[in-house]
Amino acid sequence: MNDKASPLEMAPSGCDILIENPQDGSILVLIPGGKFLAGGLGFDEGGEIVEVELPAFYAGLTTITNYQYKKFVDATGHRPPDKADPGTPVWQGKTFPAEKANHPVVCVNWDDAQAYCQWAGGRLPTELEWEKAARFTDGREFPWGKDWNQSLCRNDKNKGNETTSGVFNYPTGVSPWGLYQMSGNVFEWCQDWYDSDAYNRYKAGNLTSPANVGLGRVLRGGSWYLSDEGFFRCAYRNGSYPPAGRYDRSGFRLFRSLTP
Repeated sequence: MNDKASPLEMAPSGCDILIENPQDGSILVLIPGGKFLAGGLGFDEGGEIVEVELPAFYAGLTTITNYQYKKFVDATGHRPPDKADPGTPVWQGKTFPAEKANHPVVCVNWDDAQAYCQWAGGRLPTELEWEKAARFTDGREFPWGKDWNQSLCRNDKNKGNETTSGVFNYPTGVSPWGLYQMSGNVFEWCQDWYDSDAYNRYKAGNLTSPANVGLGRVLRGGSWYLSDEGFFRCAYRNGSYPPAGRYDRSGFRLFRSLTP
C-alpha cells in the first residue's frame, strides 16, 4: 500500500476518475482497488487497525439530494419522504422547500435508499467500501485527518437553528478522494446488517456480509443532531436503528461497481 500516492496516481489505467451517473446525474469518484487501514479500538471495530483489500469502485461525491430524489419519486411513483420516525420531515407530500433542493434527502429508510440506488443503476456501499471512501488508505480518524475539528462538518455545535446543510458545504472537510461530508450532516445507509463481530471476520479475511444477524443495518458518518466527536470517526458504526425507520438524520449516497 502506497500511503503517499495521490488518488490520481492510484487510479487504474483506462478508468475515469470522475464520471456522471446517467440516470440521476450523481457525480461518482473512482476509489481505486487495493489495501487500506480499517477498523479501530472500539469493541465492534475489531479492537485494532487492520489492513483490508478491496476491489475498485465508484462512490458518490455527495449524498443524494432532495432534488435528485424528487426525480426518482416522479419517475417511479415511489412514496415521498414525507414522514419521520422521529423528527420533522422536510417534504410535504411530493414537494419540499426550494431552499432545500441541494440538501441531502432524509426520512428515507433502508428500503427507500435501496430502491433509489437500483433505479439509478447503482447500489448502496458495503460498510468497508464506505469506510475506505471516508478515510483514504492511511487509517485516519476523520476524513480530513487525525484530529477532531467541529468546524469541518455539520454537527449540533454549528448548525444553529438549522438541521442539514447543502451537500457542498464544509469543503475543507472532504476526504482525500474529494468526497463531501463523509462526516456530519447525515448518517448514511450501508448494505450490511450490523454485526458487532464483523471486524473480527474482516481480520480473518472474510469480507462477506452475512444475512440478517441483528435488528439494524449499518449507518455511518455522524449527523447534524450529534456533537460528540466519537460519532464522526470514520470507523464509527451505528447499528441501533431498525432499517424500516424513516429518520430525519439519515440519508445515503450512490455507489457503483467498476463494471456493470
